[in-house]
Amino acid sequence: MNTVTELPFNRLLNLQSAGDPVNLLRLPAGGQYLNHLGTVHAGALLALAEAGSGEFLLRALGDVTGVVPVVRRLEAKFRKPANGAVTSAATVAEGALDELRDGLAGKGRALISVNVELHDESGAHVLSASVDWFISSAVVT
Repeated sequence: MNTVTELPFNRLLNLQSAGDPVNLLRLPAGGQYLNHLGTVHAGALLALAEAGSGEFLLRALGDVTGVVPVVRRLEAKFRKPANGAVTSAATVAEGALDELRDGLAGKGRALISVNVELHDESGAHVLSASVDWFISSAVVT
């Protein structure tokens, strides 16, 4: 897989590449994403945050053949109502990617926490999230 936008659920949501190195993914504007207040639904924002964290890991690790990543925990803080298109940016703590690679090479498994920030098309900071991933070497039977 080259991008998380290829996953069936993310295709259903029409998540798209944001087209730049900082903003990874984009949830386009659309009435299907709105809640009862006319702003972007919390579920759509959480899906973008989770997918953005996965996209970050794919780009950072390159070839992920032979590993199985699973979200273990997602914690989010909704900051402002989101309007229109929303983009995701992600980071990890310094050294976290090296620790991940070392854990996979040594133990065949590792944990990593990815921080995600979402902004809407006006530039408003709408959500901060931390997504914890458990990644293990694939077992071939």
